[in-house]
Amino acid sequence: METVVSGIRSTGNLHLGNYFGAVQNFLKMQHEYNCYFFIADYHSLTTHPTPSDLHNNVRRVLVEYLAAGIDPEKSTIYIQSDVPEIPELYLLMNMNAYLGELERSTSFKDKVRANPDNVNAGLLTYPVLMAADIIIHRATKVPVGKDQEQHLEMTRTFSNRFNRMYDVEYFPEAQAFNFGTELIKIPGLDGKGKMGKSEGENNAVYLGDSPEVIKKKVMKAVTDGGPTEMNQAKPDIIQNLFDIMKAVSSKDTLDHFNELYNKCEIRYGNMKKQLTEDITHFLTPIREKIEDIERNEDYLRKVVTLGQEKARESAGKTIREVREIIGFKKF
Repeated sequence: METVVSGIRSTGNLHLGNYFGAVQNFLKMQHEYNCYFFIADYHSLTTHPTPSDLHNNVRRVLVEYLAAGIDPEKSTIYIQSDVPEIPELYLLMNMNAYLGELERSTSFKDKVRANPDNVNAGLLTYPVLMAADIIIHRATKVPVGKDQEQHLEMTRTFSNRFNRMYDVEYFPEAQAFNFGTELIKIPGLDGKGKMGKSEGENNAVYLGDSPEVIKKKVMKAVTDGGPTEMNQAKPDIIQNLFDIMKAVSSKDTLDHFNELYNKCEIRYGNMKKQLTEDITHFLTPIREKIEDIERNEDYLRKVVTLGQEKARESAGKTIREVREIIGFKKF
């Protein structure tokens, strides 16, 4: 069975865009692949070296992924900092990573421009840590977005360089991976692009949002004055609402509002009320699971312990073999 590794941000609550994107990918993969999903708390320190509440941020992310359907019995979900073999491999791979190639990383350049007063060594060597996260389990597949493809290419560079330097064929080449059909893309409520926290709190509907919060956000969604011609094309700010409705509402509901729009009879207030109701109905079981899991400390402790054990078993084997290949031996 092929191995898949994917990182999970340790900050930010999950929203509908995450759910229909990465989470759905994970839910499908965990049944057919040997999956390792890790909460990347080390990575968060590169741009936020003094987090205000790191533990609870990690805890919240763990709770929401479990509530969304990640099964710790079928896959391995763990916290990056619980696996000391990762920073050891990171150290060893840093010896084979060169300054020039790290400085040419697009994300490094972007972060330097955005945070000129926080250009730390961790930021520079971020691709090496990402590579260590992947190759610690000798993964062959990595679900990544466009913004991470260069880092995955660098992972292959570091892996192949290690193999050449020590004349072995140890690390496989990890390839970008998208499971099955194309994922549903959920736009933001502001009509400007994808759903996400970075675009503003009212742009995203989070899995744990209460019905009251959902209503407030949806009713504030940007709209226009309505169609003036039969069957006219929808502008982005309106198409976004229809795209969200397509994901959470029934086909009959979507068809109904499409017909009203095409006949120039749509009332956005009515559409928003229906969308609020459908989002709330869709998210209620997930929100209730979040609340249940948050209260169950014993279950969370069991999940974290199991994930750490499974991840360290795999990572420990890799580190032992890498140390032997390099030449570290006990007297």
